[in-house]
Amino acid sequence: MHFELSEEQKMIQQAARDFANQELKPGVIERDEHQKFPAEQVKKLGELGFLGMMVDEKYNGSGLDAISYVLVMEELSKIDASASVVVSVNNSLVCYGLEAYGSESQKEKYLKPLASGEKIGAFCLSEPEAGSDATSQHTTAEDKGDYYLLNGTKNWITNGSTASTYLVIAQTHPELKHKGINAFIVEKGMEGFTVGPKENKLGIRGSDTHSLMFNDVKVPKENRIGEDGFGFKFAMKTLEGGRIGIAAQALGIAQGAFELATQYAKERKSFGKPIAEHQAIAFKLADMATQIEAARLLVYKAAWLKQQGLPYTKAGSMAKLFASKVAMDVTIEAVQVHGGYGFVKEYHVERLMRDAKITQIYEGTSEIQKMVISREVIR
Repeated sequence: MHFELSEEQKMIQQAARDFANQELKPGVIERDEHQKFPAEQVKKLGELGFLGMMVDEKYNGSGLDAISYVLVMEELSKIDASASVVVSVNNSLVCYGLEAYGSESQKEKYLKPLASGEKIGAFCLSEPEAGSDATSQHTTAEDKGDYYLLNGTKNWITNGSTASTYLVIAQTHPELKHKGINAFIVEKGMEGFTVGPKENKLGIRGSDTHSLMFNDVKVPKENRIGEDGFGFKFAMKTLEGGRIGIAAQALGIAQGAFELATQYAKERKSFGKPIAEHQAIAFKLADMATQIEAARLLVYKAAWLKQQGLPYTKAGSMAKLFASKVAMDVTIEAVQVHGGYGFVKEYHVERLMRDAKITQIYEGTSEIQKMVISREVIR
């Protein structure tokens, strides 16, 4: 059993850490305040190869392993979860889905510019009445021969207005229920496709979250991913890997808050000594460090299993369930360690606390993760 990172992984980790501190940290509070998408920073992430990390080099990807990916997610998320979620969606949901299940022509046309960071993508599953129950797709795709007619609404879509390529899940054969669902590649600019207003969110406020509306959008037959009826399986398989990315994001948020709390506790003095030397604070830091380390091992194990081509459904759900809870617990304690300063935006921890909450909700709520884990355990 080896717990050491390779030299290449250490270099990638350091590159992500440097980028986060030099490029993401300046202006992160302002972007959060004004819900500003980090467009310039995302472009640079693409240039560094962070938007198609696990994609084969022949499709303009970086050809890296899943551990390197979670290392990057962790480092970026320490500073700016609004930027890291772009990396997560583009890598785990869009690029992975296209590379694993797309046709060769789809990979040439869509995967290459996504993996290189020239374009970014969005994954469109959730609807006003289809969140955790992803089988209840109300968006329809009517087969018209050489094209599908797409109608419906998608909610909470990350990269909603900034993406160029959208993977849309829709119902073609209602009588077949989840076996009648398909996945489609939709391009920005297709007639009848409109983007709704940006959501005003609690956290990850720099992330570009919108509703999308489809009104008689003609999607060419060649833009369907996989065989007829493959859409639900495509969505579930893709989300399995996505959970690892969000688990890594939660881990990074927790680690970032912990580092800030530790630094503050060493500098802040009360009753004549640094508050870190008071047992009440020291024990908080001990608990935080232990929780984070446990979460890290779960996240790294899930990524390792995926990289080895081994079953990772249970491990991915465990990692997301636990790491997201740790993110909430640790960020709340980090604010507490800061006292009144923790309630002030310039100290960053209040933003990390707000950002942490979404990790328990998107790409499968904590309740859904428990369903997945329990099924795997019982089986």
